[in-house]
Amino acid sequence: MITASPTCIFCRIIAGEAPAETLFRDSFVTAFQDIHPVAPVHVLLVPNRHLESVNQATLEDEAMLGRLFTVARQIASDLGIAESGYRLIINTGRDGGQVVPHLHVHLIGGRRMRHPMG
Repeated sequence: MITASPTCIFCRIIAGEAPAETLFRDSFVTAFQDIHPVAPVHVLLVPNRHLESVNQATLEDEAMLGRLFTVARQIASDLGIAESGYRLIINTGRDGGQVVPHLHVHLIGGRRMRHPMG
């Protein structure tokens, strides 16, 4: 991990200082089960480097951002929801619904998703 925030729960999970049911970890991304699932499958994928939101992403983050999506695809396949479908959500800022100030992707599935999104 390049940088971390000592008060960020996701940074603490990545560092192994807070409990989580981890499904995947490499040098770019950590994925773990959401503790408040909204669907049968609800996984959070986070960059290992602390980035508060998409608003802080730079050109140097492109490989890591791409890795978030390829890992999401692999986890969806591993959990048996790739063919039936799933939703990837990134909330940015308070009005966007972001609760934890660390960029993260919600991978949700295992049932039909509802609309509208907003």
